[in-house]
Amino acid sequence: MHKLVVLYPEPADPAHFRDYYVTTHLPLVAQMPGLLAWRYSFDVAATPGGPPYFAIFEAEFADEAAMTASRESPQGRRVSADVANYATGGAVVLHYPVQEGKA
Repeated sequence: MHKLVVLYPEPADPAHFRDYYVTTHLPLVAQMPGLLAWRYSFDVAATPGGPPYFAIFEAEFADEAAMTASRESPQGRRVSADVANYATGGAVVLHYPVQEGKA
């Protein structure tokens, strides 16, 4: 599995970010080909101290090639272009292959 993580610093207008993200951006994300699962949260916490990010998003793909193809698809390009409409604080995008652990 390959994971994509987006970390969002505090935006200029948190209420606009939340509303736009849920009603407009996430429906675009859901259309990305090859997307296996996704999740997000506005309740980011840090230990100790205050949270360094306002929101977080995680997406899962079968592998890096599937993620790359999804991001380069017309749907993926729409998602990337849409970020400027709500993320006035910018966005940090990370991706990595997931290594499984055992409990």
